[in-house]
Amino acid sequence: MKLFSKEENSWMLYDWANSAYSIIITTAVFPLFYKAAATNAGVSASDSTAYLGYTIAIFTFILAMLGPILGTIADYQGYKKKFFTFFFALGVAATAALAFIPSDNWLLLLICYTFAALGSTGANIFYDAFIVDVTTEDRMDRVSARGFGLGYIGSTIPFLISIAIILLATKEMIPLSTNIASKIAFLITAIWWGLFAIPLFKNVHQRYYINREPNPVVNSFKRLGKTFKEIRKYRALFLFLLAYFFYIDGVGTVISMSTAYGTDLGINSTSLLIVLFVSQVVAAPFAMLYGRLAQKFTAKKMLYVGIIVYIIVCIYAYFLKTTMDFWILAMLVATSQGGIQALSRSYFGKLVPKENANEFFGFYNIFGKFASIMGPLLVGVTAQITGNTNMGVFSLVILFIIGIIILAFVPESKSTSINGDNSIHAN
Repeated sequence: MKLFSKEENSWMLYDWANSAYSIIITTAVFPLFYKAAATNAGVSASDSTAYLGYTIAIFTFILAMLGPILGTIADYQGYKKKFFTFFFALGVAATAALAFIPSDNWLLLLICYTFAALGSTGANIFYDAFIVDVTTEDRMDRVSARGFGLGYIGSTIPFLISIAIILLATKEMIPLSTNIASKIAFLITAIWWGLFAIPLFKNVHQRYYINREPNPVVNSFKRLGKTFKEIRKYRALFLFLLAYFFYIDGVGTVISMSTAYGTDLGINSTSLLIVLFVSQVVAAPFAMLYGRLAQKFTAKKMLYVGIIVYIIVCIYAYFLKTTMDFWILAMLVATSQGGIQALSRSYFGKLVPKENANEFFGFYNIFGKFASIMGPLLVGVTAQITGNTNMGVFSLVILFIIGIIILAFVPESKSTSINGDNSIHAN
């Protein structure tokens, strides 16, 4: 008997594909490339970090507003993959386009990065919602965690190739400038992302959906309004979302701004790239470990563990001074980064009505993305006011504390159908 089905493996492989974007564009190469472009243009370190934070806030606000609306429409038969395809194509195209923007135009880089991020995070709304179509509730924790684990493993390959090219260019061992080497990394990311998404397109299909009806957009807004009116029926689900809103804010901010943070502390690019590479390697087995431990101790208890680790990370970040300190910080993050994201996804997946998964994962997105507005803005404003990025990271502690307190009140719950005969399970 196979450990995982073809549908589960195809779904998990998209984590392998998209994680190249997460490490190279979100975390490592692009932030360094952008910071260098901004510095060359005369922008101060604290200002360029703040502008990156504001950019993240802008594109997350856009998706936060669109997520529930698009998700509700995507619950109709055949719509989920169409929306996924649109955002996927936007993300891949914009990522490739980064390679063709002049390296001295930091503003245009941020604009293109916005479209790439819209594509990546937009596609993830529908990718996450596909978890209810590819596996069963009792397997969700393990499948979700293994997806994150594969993502960390898979991302190390294009990342290793990219940093090898960049380091060789930096040491003038190959006839390329560092700028050109970084642009090659952007192209590698786009190709990797597109290539390994193919199995999902071939083997993953929308099994749970609502039958199509006239005026799907109008009726989607009506269903969305009905959900808001009947919100008390989903107490466990929305209480979890409120907890998620706070703790995932800190997680996302640490991930998206870690490289800029390290740069502000004076850590050189080579050290940052090596630290991030090792972090990916360490994060893979820990993400899978979280999935296994969730089966033994429950996902909720393991979420507590992940949040506590992040509280320690934020406190430690306040005292961060040396490259060794950054190494310790990165390894702490690596132990829980994938686990807390994977179990949040699967925990939520077990709470949602399956035939309305897109609508509710739209809410999952809006809570996560609105949180991602608050975190980067908090770090950006604090960095500019104090001139010290450490203070911004330390301030994230309060978000994790609020998140863990609310999570304690989330009751265990199973998903239920809310659409009666309109719900269809395709064999």
